[in-house]
Amino acid sequence: MRTRLPFALSTLAAGLLSTQSAMANDPVELTMYYPVAVGGELTAVVDGLVEDFEAQHPDINVDAIYAGNYDDTRVRAMSAIEAGEAPQLSVMFSIDLYELLEQDAIMAFDEVVETDEERAWLDSFYPALMENGQVDGKTYGIPFQRSTIVMYWNKEAFADAGLDPDTPPENWDEMAQMAAAVRDASNGEQWGVMIPSTGYPYWMFQALAFQNGHRLMSADGTEVYFDDPAAVEALEYWVSLANEHNAMPDGALEWGTLRQNFLEQSTAMMWHSTGNLTAVRNQADFDFGVAMLPMKTQRGSPTGGGNFYLFKDSSEEEQRAAMTFIRWMTAPERAATWSIETGYMGVSPDAYATDALEEYVETFPPAAVARDQLEHATAELSTYQGGRIRQALDNAVQAALTGQMSPADALAQAQREAESVLRRYAR
Repeated sequence: MRTRLPFALSTLAAGLLSTQSAMANDPVELTMYYPVAVGGELTAVVDGLVEDFEAQHPDINVDAIYAGNYDDTRVRAMSAIEAGEAPQLSVMFSIDLYELLEQDAIMAFDEVVETDEERAWLDSFYPALMENGQVDGKTYGIPFQRSTIVMYWNKEAFADAGLDPDTPPENWDEMAQMAAAVRDASNGEQWGVMIPSTGYPYWMFQALAFQNGHRLMSADGTEVYFDDPAAVEALEYWVSLANEHNAMPDGALEWGTLRQNFLEQSTAMMWHSTGNLTAVRNQADFDFGVAMLPMKTQRGSPTGGGNFYLFKDSSEEEQRAAMTFIRWMTAPERAATWSIETGYMGVSPDAYATDALEEYVETFPPAAVARDQLEHATAELSTYQGGRIRQALDNAVQAALTGQMSPADALAQAQREAESVLRRYAR
């Protein structure tokens, strides 16, 4: 015989069950800070991906907060942590790794993965893109919005200067000569080459130094080598493009307006992120090409861009949900879509094996340049106290380009400043 509960108790029990059921069905809420730093309608692309993910995963909601450039994103994320409102995940600069570790803000993905499939996923990305995301054998950053520096050139301007429009410069000497030829042929109306010296001057300089066979920092982020003779020679070459070859404007060249300068044909060549590729393709009214950067003793470019990070101050349920979202976003199909829509590279070999990206590369070969350049890539400049170290190098580059200091003196000063900051991290 069943005992019937009094009406009030039965009502309470039903209410509790209803509340528990509702709680069980409530989606996990995730906050993601996201940088919008270069050209293209990135917010629309990311919003579309998030909507697709939520449609397939109704138990997870993702609030994407667009926080400005990479530095803005780091500042906002750290401020949120200090205010007790830490996000569960973010896309942030791959080179923020040491600072985030020093702040004890992030956790290794190794602590969250549970299955062999998830462990295989950690090993599925291009090794060159993982260099800025791993420390002491643990993975803290998963590549997503990743790039290398590439060279864009205006084929019509090359033809007008009597150059082969389908042959970009292979080395530094050829770039200087071709750039000067464009300048002469245009009667001073068009520059031959522009390399931006605001925004991320250290990144451009790192490319030149690496092309001269030199790495600027140690693998553990505790030392830099800015004043090495190979680095000095690289900065001297950059300065010479304006001072000796009259092929590039002197002074500072703005990162944010350089793409427009190229589209308006103010320059025949530009060094810029592959993240601009789709925007250039959509807007250029002239035939253009994309090539690996020219070499001195070797080819080379630092990688760049943003990684996914997991933040510590989150529940196990939130960590699992964040992992689900990150795995979905970096799956080959999404990585292929992302590359086609933006110009950033597909972050894994499997992305380039998808039908979509295979067909895109076949019809638009420039889409493969950044990927192919990974064979000659190095990790982006990343150290402890990274912001201060990069600022010291940025100041040196700009001082040399504006004629305030010689390249040797400017880099020597940057080296002294960096050593004073990094001294306490020496191992």
